[in-house]
Amino acid sequence: MKTDIRNRKDIELLVNTFYDKIKTDAVIGFLFTEIAKVNWEIHLPRMYDFWENILFFTGNYNGSPMQVHKDLHNKYPMKPEHFEHWVILFTKTVDELFEGEKATEIKERALNIANVIMYKSLS
Repeated sequence: MKTDIRNRKDIELLVNTFYDKIKTDAVIGFLFTEIAKVNWEIHLPRMYDFWENILFFTGNYNGSPMQVHKDLHNKYPMKPEHFEHWVILFTKTVDELFEGEKATEIKERALNIANVIMYKSLS
């Protein structure tokens, strides 16, 4: 039986599982591995902090996701399809691992965040 997202350990499981998929994804993986050249040792803990703050209001995230995505868009023009695919992968990953109120909330927030970042990055 699946549980809800309860703590940082659950966030880490979600983030690690999600980015394992991203790294080899045929549609958007190259944006992370070839264009952004993500340093996973830095990126993953930053994402743990980001999502933990989103769900549990920990205040432990400092960053500028808008600027990072604008810079990425300047290197390689992203399209709405890239963001839509990201949301699909994220939602599927959450659904594979968790169910409950926080699982629903993180999917809704991910969609909203992706839409805002897409709008601001592409404009």
